[in-house]
Amino acid sequence: MGPIDYIVVEFPGNRMTGEGLPILVDLVDRGLIRILDLLFVRKDADGSVVGMEIADFDADGTLDLAVFEGASSGLLGEDDIEEAGKALEPGNSAGILVYENVWAAPLATALRRGGAQMVASGRIPVPAVLAALEETDAG
Repeated sequence: MGPIDYIVVEFPGNRMTGEGLPILVDLVDRGLIRILDLLFVRKDADGSVVGMEIADFDADGTLDLAVFEGASSGLLGEDDIEEAGKALEPGNSAGILVYENVWAAPLATALRRGGAQMVASGRIPVPAVLAALEETDAG
């Protein structure tokens, strides 16, 4: 298996346009990622967090996420949903996506076969990378 990541993407005012969905489908179709879990939640004005059904985001008459309907590995529990809800502002919704980086699986397997082991990993936030690049360009 490749590394497993998750993201929580907030949609202010519950405005989900579905604009990024073709790119997500393309990543899956090209075998770069595998969707393990995909669900949507909404945080109501009273702070309660509720699940949402897959929707027709672009109002074209078809479910935009139908290809991912039922994508549930069981990795996400109620506590994860509540935790994601803490990051949301009331009146907003979010998509929670858990995915495997399939592209990395062959590399990880080869490294393990050679006796290597992962001792650290992390992610550099995009704003930090952009700031560092701007600083480099300015210098």
